[in-house]
Amino acid sequence: MPVLPGAEPFRHEGGEVGVLLCHGFTGSPQSLRPWAEYLAGRGLTVALPLLPGHGTRWEDMQLTGWQDWYAEVDRELRALRERCAQVFVFGLSMGGALTLRLAAKHGDEISGVVLVNPANKVHGLAAYTLPVLRHFVRTAKGITSDIAKDDGLEVGYDKVPLHAAHSMRIFYRLVDGELPQVTQPMLLLHSPQDHVVPPADSARILSRVSSMDVTEILLEQSYHVATLDHDADRIFEESYAFIARLAPSAGKESGAGQVSQQEGTATGG
Repeated sequence: MPVLPGAEPFRHEGGEVGVLLCHGFTGSPQSLRPWAEYLAGRGLTVALPLLPGHGTRWEDMQLTGWQDWYAEVDRELRALRERCAQVFVFGLSMGGALTLRLAAKHGDEISGVVLVNPANKVHGLAAYTLPVLRHFVRTAKGITSDIAKDDGLEVGYDKVPLHAAHSMRIFYRLVDGELPQVTQPMLLLHSPQDHVVPPADSARILSRVSSMDVTEILLEQSYHVATLDHDADRIFEESYAFIARLAPSAGKESGAGQVSQQEGTATGG
């Protein structure tokens, strides 16, 4: 299937410090594209993949699950590790959960993690009805474009495939059990006004990880997709400062500021 305009993956070959960015459930790389371009413009090697089943049509996502999404970011991380001396992983929403599992599994191979409104749990009645409801109802209302800016738009699906949502629910439980294995330096930025993921998810993550170097920042002017919202510039600047503190060679490589890109197509799963 053709990829939705703007949902293409993004890659940039920069210096010896790499960043993997993980987008959210039913979203696409478009939600993180400005962040990726900002980092690429500072000389970093950047990978922003399109998760399987995303960025085309919701029916494609119905055939995928957390194992497919995680396998994609795990592959990208391993490729970055071969290319770079240090690698950081960033994630938005479900991408934050993917980031946390990578951190739990890969340990010192990851130099630090940055989370924006990370998801940790499916809340409310859906948490109890999904296992059965998904066999009778194919979709629910979409969750994209929770953005405070008047002109904010997230490229993604206007429906939530319930088979995929059930898999996501299972994945969140798995990751929650692995949080004590997360030891890397962490920058967590979250919005008090988030209509998709409640602040309780960030609080839960902060209370369970074993990281000793933790910074929490509130994004007072943004909703869920803060990377496309009023606080986007702050997210970009704080995350780069986080990298620069932990990887002094960041941005010192030749070619900083020259952005290249490679666009691909969605992968099935």
